[in-house]
Amino acid sequence: MKENRKYRYWLCCIRGIGNKTKRMLVNYCGSAKEIYDLKREQLLNIKGIKEKEADLIIEGKCSWDLEKEADHLSALGISMVTIEDEIFPSRLLELPDCPYGLFYIGKLPETEERLAAVVGARRCSSYGKNVAEQLGRRFASAGIGVVSGMAAGIDSFGHWGAIHGNGKTYAILGCGIDICYPQGAKELYHKIAEQGAVISEYPPGREPVAWQFPARNRLISAFCDIIIVVEAKKRSGSLITADFALEQGKEIYAVPGRLDDALSYGCNRLIAQGAGIVTSIDDLFLELGITDCLDGRQSEKRKNLLEKEELLVYSCFDLHTKNIEELVQMTDLPAAKVADILMRLCSAGWIEESFKNYYSKK
Repeated sequence: MKENRKYRYWLCCIRGIGNKTKRMLVNYCGSAKEIYDLKREQLLNIKGIKEKEADLIIEGKCSWDLEKEADHLSALGISMVTIEDEIFPSRLLELPDCPYGLFYIGKLPETEERLAAVVGARRCSSYGKNVAEQLGRRFASAGIGVVSGMAAGIDSFGHWGAIHGNGKTYAILGCGIDICYPQGAKELYHKIAEQGAVISEYPPGREPVAWQFPARNRLISAFCDIIIVVEAKKRSGSLITADFALEQGKEIYAVPGRLDDALSYGCNRLIAQGAGIVTSIDDLFLELGITDCLDGRQSEKRKNLLEKEELLVYSCFDLHTKNIEELVQMTDLPAAKVADILMRLCSAGWIEESFKNYYSKK
């Protein structure tokens, strides 16, 4: 680790000193090393620094072994970037409480990379899962990175869609970068690190605490150009992400749902308040000016390869999953014929069996 990085890591890890104060100190002193070298009296002479903050900084020096901690971070294979580095994500610098530093495993998004957030309920419906996966996959095919929080439900399915579409995806954590939360998401954690990055403003070892998750939501929206809420209850954390996005001037879209469905309450409310409405992914992409990967344009020649009855069945698929009984009613074809066509469409990569006897468009 370069000489100055050990001081930057120290500043990242001081607890009780907010991001605004850390940024002010760096602007005033010039670097984390200059802050480290200050005595208590010198700290108190800086406008805005209170006695408690000065004491925390001094205590932070006394209890911190610069070399040992820096070596430990390197041994963990964790990368760090701070506002003192040129490669710090510029899109975060406009935040009033921009984090002083970020920890990550993988590769950070490029400055000009287009990014979209896919967020929503942890306990989602099969419909929500399907929509999130399709969004992730389609964004990946358009070269747009998918950002979310790696939470169970919509977040995870959005990540998986991007992974299955061989695209980039980024997870913003609400805990230390070395902690996989939820614990059951270890495979997803490693896949995201391979195809993008796992990112956190919290240093290694920081346990997941409730207040840290709303705070990380501001980073999800700040990283992105567009935020899509798939399913959300009345008090869903994804609505906090939407609120941050509104403050940051980002585009917000929501997937509508039934009036009597609790999972649709948040999305329907966002739409009532002026959010864009996702009626189909093609329509969404047209509205966003993404025309190079629209299903209708990209696969028109492929559709010509389908036989008449195959095309009839395939045309029945939209954002919803379909079972054989529904397809029989929609096409008037015999059940055995529909089953045979579904098998051929799956083998050819047109559709997939989302779960037992239910199919969706890829």
